[in-house]
Amino acid sequence: MTGWFPYAVSALFLMGAQRFLYKVAAEQGRATPRITLWFMATVTLISGAAFLGSGVTIADARFLLAVGLANSIAFLTATVSHMEALKRLPAGIAYPLIRLDAVLVVVISLLFFQERVSGTQGAGIVLAVGAALLIARQRTDGGAPSRSSRGGFLFVALAVLAGAGAAVSSRFAALGTDKTAFMAVSYGLSTLFTAGCGAAGTREGAPSSPRGAFFIGFAMGVLNVAGYYAYLEGLARGPLSLVTVITGMHFVVAVVLSLLIYRERLSPLRLVGITLTVVSLILLRS
Repeated sequence: MTGWFPYAVSALFLMGAQRFLYKVAAEQGRATPRITLWFMATVTLISGAAFLGSGVTIADARFLLAVGLANSIAFLTATVSHMEALKRLPAGIAYPLIRLDAVLVVVISLLFFQERVSGTQGAGIVLAVGAALLIARQRTDGGAPSRSSRGGFLFVALAVLAGAGAAVSSRFAALGTDKTAFMAVSYGLSTLFTAGCGAAGTREGAPSSPRGAFFIGFAMGVLNVAGYYAYLEGLARGPLSLVTVITGMHFVVAVVLSLLIYRERLSPLRLVGITLTVVSLILLRS
């Protein structure tokens, strides 16, 4: 398994930019279902066109549908939970905590996929987790959790579980079927699920114009096509544990962009956490 690191790092930056758009949508009060619908539909159309243009034949359609359905449910749940968490918690808390799904993925990789990591890479994983915890260490409402923040943490927990499920199903797909076909099936099903749940509706107080939701969702989709394909390519070439941990650090990109654009506070702990993230990347490359 070689050549996986550049794909993992590419996915880190591309998906980090995509996740920042979750913050943009939350700051603008955009309706989550509508944003999600445009996002999923964009990925479905682009990946579907890429698959049809490639002329690849699918040997096991049942496997493709099964893994696509599993990934669709997990990823859609993680996406919606992610955006809802950002409406209730600061980006500097929500992003790092949600990325702790990488811990679950590492455990699953070691127990069920019999993956092995070197001592240096193990240290990199520990640093990555420590960085997430440091960046997330911030009290809300003067130390007393508000009702809104409690709801935000519930969405964080749901996003962590669903994110781990999406990573595992992605691993199976990367090794067992065509990547663009898998993306088209997974995101196509997510588009149908979102539309069926009433994506056209808006929550009270949300901007009524659909144009802004379309552009944010479309931009998310374009970034995700490139980032998720790089992630799948990394999974096909390297270990699930390392590729997922590296890609999972994309929250740092989103946090830095939030700091720059929305003027969120950069505490000393967060600065140390971001520094540890960079160090962990160097160790994971070993």
